[in-house]
Amino acid sequence: MASGQSRQSMKFDFGSGKVASGYTQVLRDSIYDKEKGFGFEPGANVTCPDRGGKNDLRSDLCTCDKPFYFSVAVPEGNYRVTVTFGDRQAATATVVKAELRRLMVENVETTKGKFATRTFVVNVRTPQISTGGEVKLKDRERTTEWRAWDEKLTLEFNGLRPTINSIEIEKVDVPTIFLLGDSTVCDQPSEPYASWGQMLTRFFGPGVAIANHAESGESLRSSLGAKRLDKVLSLMKPGDYLLIQYGHNDEKEKGKGIGAFSTFKSDLKHFVEEARKKGGIPVLITPVQRRTFDASGKITNSHGDYPEAVRQAAKEDGVSLIDLNAMSKDLYEALGPERSGLLFKPGDGTHHNNYGSYELAKCIVAAIEKQKLPLGKYLIKDLPTFDPKHPDTPENFKLPASPTSTTVKPLGS
Repeated sequence: MASGQSRQSMKFDFGSGKVASGYTQVLRDSIYDKEKGFGFEPGANVTCPDRGGKNDLRSDLCTCDKPFYFSVAVPEGNYRVTVTFGDRQAATATVVKAELRRLMVENVETTKGKFATRTFVVNVRTPQISTGGEVKLKDRERTTEWRAWDEKLTLEFNGLRPTINSIEIEKVDVPTIFLLGDSTVCDQPSEPYASWGQMLTRFFGPGVAIANHAESGESLRSSLGAKRLDKVLSLMKPGDYLLIQYGHNDEKEKGKGIGAFSTFKSDLKHFVEEARKKGGIPVLITPVQRRTFDASGKITNSHGDYPEAVRQAAKEDGVSLIDLNAMSKDLYEALGPERSGLLFKPGDGTHHNNYGSYELAKCIVAAIEKQKLPLGKYLIKDLPTFDPKHPDTPENFKLPASPTSTTVKPLGS
């Protein structure tokens, strides 16, 4: 990196032209290695031409006709990332995802000779817990999901013609919205799976970070056992938020005394209490519906008493509630028994694709706005009004798929 740059503040100038003062140059052969601490991930077939001009940052660039990744080694924390896009000689169109497919910039387009800048915050985490121990990661978290836990901040540049001129990365102290939940919330590693937690980042501005600690297959009790709550609490500061959505796996647990209004509700209250002890603000979310239609075209309740247990816990403990169970019912029924399949991974009635996750994230955002929840102040400006009874047309939804990699990289390798 350039002289004087630290791991707390890093600036990168992409392309083969003159390097802007205080920036580190990135060329097409700048492949990531731990010693250098930055670079393209292997497989990036970028070109990095110099277009000329007086502005050192905008005179050159790196681009590709396929998605590519760029990583920077950083300690755990929240990082404000500012990216400049554009090309003096051609139009560009770039989608930015971070870490494990978190949508940060939906699409930024520039015409020939024009430039645009976008700023967003990325949360980076490690399994270690400052108060002792570490998160008990599942095998898939060490292999296919390693980007969510490794030592670097990784950006995916996607779209019709992804192009970058410069990137600035700065560690920041901003409020954090923590997420805990199951596979319908977590950062899913590969297409066509996606979850609303991966899309929520697109709707919040650079004044807040979203830290998704949800994981596939988790219940409240298994998350406790894996120390996921401990990890969140070790990082939580007064004024941070904790969004909690469980139920899909909790309802599968069997045994004496186990149930929605007993162990599940009690554990939910424990999460709330522990967050409040740290000065955090909990928000409870009812479990998203499954795609279970009856003969009349209405969604049947596949979750039993669990959604109601969440509602009761919220009321009894004075916690804000987002009723995603009710909103997703409206969403699915609006599309109907057949077309609602467009929200899901093919052949799956539980797990969503990009479109479904995007619509569910908009449900969350709509509830935040409608209820005037305090975390609404961090939402991006000019949000379009959303009603799950009138969802976005599936055919009009355009989000490029992330690269499908067969490479399994054990965490720490």
